Amino acid sequence: MLLFKNPAFTKLFFANVTSQLGTTVGNFAFAFYLLDRFSSQPYYATIAELMYSLPTLAVFLFVGVLADRLDRKKIAANSDWIRAGLTVVLLLCLQADWLIVAFVILFLRSAVSKFFGPAETGLLQGVMDPDQYVHAAGLNQSVAGIFMLFGMGLGSLAYQFLGIEGALIIDGVSFIMSGILISLCRIAPEVCQPSGKVHIRDLNLRLIVSDFRDGFHYIWGHKLLLAIISGTLLFGFINGVFAVLPLFMMKYKLSPDNYELYASLFMTFLGLGFLVGSVFGASLIKKFSKVNVLIVGLLLTGIVCLVMGFLENIWLYLFATFIIGSSISPVNVVFGSWFPELVDPKNMGKVNAWMEPLMMLGHSIALGIIALAFPRWISVEVLNLLIGVCITGVGIYYAFVIPSLNRKHNNQQQLETERSAAV
Repeated sequence: MLLFKNPAFTKLFFANVTSQLGTTVGNFAFAFYLLDRFSSQPYYATIAELMYSLPTLAVFLFVGVLADRLDRKKIAANSDWIRAGLTVVLLLCLQADWLIVAFVILFLRSAVSKFFGPAETGLLQGVMDPDQYVHAAGLNQSVAGIFMLFGMGLGSLAYQFLGIEGALIIDGVSFIMSGILISLCRIAPEVCQPSGKVHIRDLNLRLIVSDFRDGFHYIWGHKLLLAIISGTLLFGFINGVFAVLPLFMMKYKLSPDNYELYASLFMTFLGLGFLVGSVFGASLIKKFSKVNVLIVGLLLTGIVCLVMGFLENIWLYLFATFIIGSSISPVNVVFGSWFPELVDPKNMGKVNAWMEPLMMLGHSIALGIIALAFPRWISVEVLNLLIGVCITGVGIYYAFVIPSLNRKHNNQQQLETERSAAV
């Protein structure tokens, strides 16, 4: 693949892979640890998930501004180093049985991780040609599928054979490897700092607020981008439910005695679906357009989720999970390739600064509702139905709004191209 002939892309790609590997193993192992130790108190696992999402709401004002103003390469690498150090502290907390402090460390680790994504996204956008965005997005979905395929299983194996300590050591080492790979990248200064050379001492609250406001005006002025981003709150809610659904569905309904095995199989079937969807994602987009793939993929996923709420057979449930993965993966390819096309590189951080908080607000609302209401007032069946209703709703909204906005955007781009050619 031509992408891997680019040394900078290759290092960034494998840095992301190693970072995801450790995070996936560590997070799943920690969830198994909490469910084992506090099996009658499932809200502990939900609180842990909240510690992964709530930090976005604490740092959203700074994340995008720093990614657009400061050196993106240093931000991404330092994020890895700091998370590696915090992982050591987390290990010490678990050894001392300081669970509350451990949750605080999870919160801090997650807060630091929020600076990694926008910085790495900006770097990847800068080291690729525009016609490579779809292929890169498909490749990222393949990686996501692999981690879904093996992630929970690896977390379960690490927890069973190495304990929570061994799983977290894998987590910490992965951050170190990721940081090394990013540090070794040779990337042009204008990609690392698209707004010119700025030092952290040059930043102040007024500038940060101004950049954040500029991000809002940028999104508001691009109607297609605004329409796409407006669905992120519900996507966050969906992700929040999905974060705990596999474990809860298996432990409290379909397989209480073998929930670890079947929760791993849930992620395996979902991962297989992601792999299948990522293989055909770019071809589907080329044949049917981004808009059609986005709308049909969301509607199909929503309908299948609604059906899953009524399934009693575990293998039918797992097969439905495979269909969800196959249909949602091309949707993610659409998003992954569309944003770099729609967003100017200088504003990628500002746009992320709005998207991530909206998504994580929805994520946190979902987890908060689950922590308070599950299993007393809502069941695992209701969780499935909630996901189905939300995804179907977003699909219907996009079906009414996106096609006309996309036509206007394409016409505008064609006019600008013709004007540039005339000059």
